[in-house]
Amino acid sequence: MSVSSSQRGDNQPSSVQIRAARSLLRIPTEKLAEMSGVGWSTIRRFEEADGIPPSRSGTLERVKAALEGAGIEFIGDPVTSPGVRLRRSEDFPI
Repeated sequence: MSVSSSQRGDNQPSSVQIRAARSLLRIPTEKLAEMSGVGWSTIRRFEEADGIPPSRSGTLERVKAALEGAGIEFIGDPVTSPGVRLRRSEDFPI
């Protein structure tokens, strides 16, 4: 059974990628919530989901944008080969 693009979320990060990104940045859930303007309980829910977390109102996009702004690159397919990479430089505040 193949995974359709709607199941993959078309460039949306998976829960595994969000957890890994936060770990690379060494930030707590509360800091990611502050950076993204999304409630910490929503961040926790995203991280506990299987695959691509269900999201409304652009909240997952805001989390992704905040992580990218801190130097995270999302690599691989978010469902079948999820990955993240950290681009460290003085351009990123964390």
